Amino acid sequence: MDYFEAALKMHKELKGKIEVVCRCPIETRDDLSTAYTPGVARPCLEIQKNPDLSFELTRRGNLVAVITDGTAVLGLGDIGPEAGMPVMEGKCALFKAFADVDAIPLCVRSKDTDEIVNTVKLIAGSFGGINLEDISAPRCFEIERRLKECCDIPVFHDDQHGTAVVCLAAVLGAMELLGKDLGKIRLVINGAGSAGISIANLLLSCGVKNIIMCDRQGILCRGENYANPAHEQIAAVTNGDMLRGTLADALKGADVFIGVSAPNCVTEDMVKSMASNAAIFPMANPVPEIMPDKALAAGAAVVGTGRSDYPNQINNVLAFPGIFRGALDVRASDINDDMLVAAAKAIASIAKQDGLRHDMIIPAALDKRVASAVAKAVAQAAIASGVARKK
Repeated sequence: MDYFEAALKMHKELKGKIEVVCRCPIETRDDLSTAYTPGVARPCLEIQKNPDLSFELTRRGNLVAVITDGTAVLGLGDIGPEAGMPVMEGKCALFKAFADVDAIPLCVRSKDTDEIVNTVKLIAGSFGGINLEDISAPRCFEIERRLKECCDIPVFHDDQHGTAVVCLAAVLGAMELLGKDLGKIRLVINGAGSAGISIANLLLSCGVKNIIMCDRQGILCRGENYANPAHEQIAAVTNGDMLRGTLADALKGADVFIGVSAPNCVTEDMVKSMASNAAIFPMANPVPEIMPDKALAAGAAVVGTGRSDYPNQINNVLAFPGIFRGALDVRASDINDDMLVAAAKAIASIAKQDGLRHDMIIPAALDKRVASAVAKAVAQAAIASGVARKK
């Protein structure tokens, strides 16, 4: 099937993938007077007295804004906000299909960090959560940080944290299957952008101690001068052995490789140099860092990619719908690391429940059990960590 042509045809026919549906009847004069004026004045006045009632008397409590500036859309790069709209609509459709979360795409025509932050801050009162999407690094780090400081609803950059959650779930499943201790493995991440750095930070918080980060110039090492402050920060907490060199040097003896970088940058010889029973997660799309058949032929025990036509697809749809469902259910003020780790463990538990295999260390992307399991775990973690405002 030619998905490119099929997608273009579907979008032309449907004229978009989402729509607004009325939840109340408007058939009679009484219906109209209750849904709108004069009756609507009463809930307005109640919310004026207590703005928190906006979560109970409007759809706000189930509504997420999916926000982009169009600067890092999928593998297409900076294509602009309007061109990013089909992706944002798709994200909204996934929110609804997997977790019954209503979501609205908002594509902002600005690359100015201050403008984007202020725009989102001013509209945050209409939503229960903010999902940042496809915003280029390093601006995405500052935008998220500043919005978390000024908004009292969850702000979540899916390219960072959704990817990190599903990667952690895959690593948990693979290490369980292969009998390796998280605290003792050597793990290499190639790609020190928003996703790679977030993956590293979440893995560190979950007990992985020996992580080596690489970018185009090679291994990141503390003490070096990096133009990107995020590189300096991640270098300070990784590569404890102060290793220097190339990706090939980093992979020697490694137990796990995670790629969020570029096609075909890992060779079969690099895989052969890794530890026995290594796990390889090359996630560049559509062409991964190494094709699965080559990685397996070179001795990898487990391989997962971002593609749907190979086993062990590492797909963010396993994470973000359930994460927001759980956060909204308890009116969380934030999505913190405890909630992210809980989400990853919930995803991994479903694969374990079904019986881990080399070609099934993570649930399938369309597994309908995942979102509810993630939501439950995230809600419990929000309550336990003190960010829930409803139980």
